[in-house]
Amino acid sequence: MNSTIGDTDTQPEYAESEENDVKDNRDKTICIVGLGYVGLPLAIGFDQEGFDVVGFDIDDQKVETLQSGTDTTGDLGDKTITESEIAYTTNPAEITNADYVMITVPTPVDQNQQPNLDFVESAGRTVGKYMSPDTTVILESTVYPGATREVLVPAIEAASGLTCGEDFYVGYSPERATPGDPEHGLRDVVKVVGGMNDDVRNDIANLYETVIDAGVHKTPSLEVAEASKVIENVQRDLNIALMNELAMAFDGMDMDIDTREVLEASGTKWNFHDYRPGLVGGHCIPVDPYFFIHRSKQAGYAPHLIEQSRIVNESMPTHVANMMIKELNRAGKTLRDSRVLILGLTYKPDVADIRTSKVDNIIRHLHEYDIETTGYDPHGDNDLMRSQLDTLIQEDNELSFERFDGIILATPHRTFDDLDLTEIATQMNENPVLIDITGALNGDEVSEAGFSYRRV
Repeated sequence: MNSTIGDTDTQPEYAESEENDVKDNRDKTICIVGLGYVGLPLAIGFDQEGFDVVGFDIDDQKVETLQSGTDTTGDLGDKTITESEIAYTTNPAEITNADYVMITVPTPVDQNQQPNLDFVESAGRTVGKYMSPDTTVILESTVYPGATREVLVPAIEAASGLTCGEDFYVGYSPERATPGDPEHGLRDVVKVVGGMNDDVRNDIANLYETVIDAGVHKTPSLEVAEASKVIENVQRDLNIALMNELAMAFDGMDMDIDTREVLEASGTKWNFHDYRPGLVGGHCIPVDPYFFIHRSKQAGYAPHLIEQSRIVNESMPTHVANMMIKELNRAGKTLRDSRVLILGLTYKPDVADIRTSKVDNIIRHLHEYDIETTGYDPHGDNDLMRSQLDTLIQEDNELSFERFDGIILATPHRTFDDLDLTEIATQMNENPVLIDITGALNGDEVSEAGFSYRRV
């Protein structure tokens, strides 16, 4: 391999080699560091292609659960875990046998919205302590441009005593699969690959081609690959922020203008982009812009538009809560005596993850007006929801609408498609209110059932 870190192509290209042109690396051992929603599907993918795969995680309970044949993500299925030959372990010494190490650890932001790369540094030190010379380390976690060289490489070098480019090699390939989306899993999304030099990049691209059906896109540098990941979600955040700002503006005009009807009309033009207002939760869209903002400010430029989009989207839960408050007032309810049922507490439909859901922000704002809230989610873990959300929780077999004054349909799980709204309205207090955040319901049908209906 070429050990010159800065040696790159001048133009990116797609790697679409024929099978006989792709280097067969199946005799190599791959270690996945971090077995969450990103790492576990990656480990399964390489295992299914015949690689020797080691799955390493510091969470004893998670590893024990996987060793017992139970899927910890809810996306892959227990059978997939049982049939795999992955060596799940908490023993970092297993890293020694790996030819490739893929790091898929969390990269959150702190309470000041600053990138927290502690997990990347820690993983780098662990990998550096135990890896063998000539190992290629690939970071998949979301980071700002430059972080692989500036954060990961020094951590590995300090722990190993080895030199990057001479004794080991690094690449960056951001995760892009969508949890809970069978159409956009590991194999279905083009894989972006960057390397410390051309040879490393091409070697990593060949490796990923064995598990990615959609193809591999080679970038000219590590930094381009890093930037592409955060920009994907910056773009989405900006466009959703525009929709949310429109929704709040139309709501304030008091002209009975329905935002979604406006978007439907505008969408008849061929070049109008299809985005909708709503809550912006999850581990990517609300987080990745801060990585770009941080790095941009380090370089002396404040990206005001991106910052403002974050402000707009973070204000959306309060707007939803205020919609409910206004409708309760219009229905003649006393706020401190009102009870609101929130359907769907996870951050997106048909997944169990509540960690970055924005529903809790709605709950907190309603509580400021002494409105009692109860949450229900058929996918979320009830004990976890009780510990992390400031609301009462109804069990799966205890869903009741009795004596509630309002409903917020926050996350439209498919389970809610079959709700009998007419029957539900009869169980609730007089003049019930229904706020439909995503516009999942037919407004006319909801109104005919007896609700005062609003959607964002």
